[in-house]
Amino acid sequence: MKAIHLANAARRDAQVAIDRNTVKGNLRSVLPDGQEKTARRLVKNTLRTEWTALLEHYGGEREALERALAESDPDVELETAGRYLSRTRRVYVSQQNTVVYRLNLYQVVHGADGGELERRDVNKVPPNIDAEQPLVWTGKKFPKSEAVRRFVFSRSYQLRHINGVTFDFLFNMAKELNDSKSLMLIGGGARGAQPVILTRGGQPYRAFLEGRVFEGCYALILHLSDIELKELEEA
Repeated sequence: MKAIHLANAARRDAQVAIDRNTVKGNLRSVLPDGQEKTARRLVKNTLRTEWTALLEHYGGEREALERALAESDPDVELETAGRYLSRTRRVYVSQQNTVVYRLNLYQVVHGADGGELERRDVNKVPPNIDAEQPLVWTGKKFPKSEAVRRFVFSRSYQLRHINGVTFDFLFNMAKELNDSKSLMLIGGGARGAQPVILTRGGQPYRAFLEGRVFEGCYALILHLSDIELKELEEA
């Protein structure tokens, strides 16, 4: 369970716990005979049978490779294709298919037309959920009916108190949001203008707080979104 440094509308801050609970549904998928289904990972191809290797084998002639694919199956290795995979690890490779041990990851930002606007080095961006500067309320409230149609929420976390003081701290926040039936936009920085980042080099998100109260109990939920839906402007 991680910690999050959070400030309320009065700029009073506290460190509380943040947790992501996975809710399992009651539905399950079975095979026609009623047995439980199991997921299997299979070998599709190898470095010797992927497109660039085959193209190099045929001297870089695309038409020759296409004829070979139509007449036979050079892209299938009978000894390995279809084998079950058990324990695997993700590795990064270069264009020459050699393992890369040191690399820089970049977030590519695209515009509305699909063109590249900028690249951001994500390796050096630290998380800010438990930084010295707390995440603050921006004062921007969105009615729930508007928020669910405007933003795509990809992750949700529940904020939990760690003692009696933080219980009152979170309960009052949840009650205010519950009474207004709205979500509160929060963010990093002194004015909350910065996005929320959970881990080093992680995806920046817009963060919203939702509050629910019932008979002295509360639920304060942190919703994260990186997609905003907008109407197309007529030409």
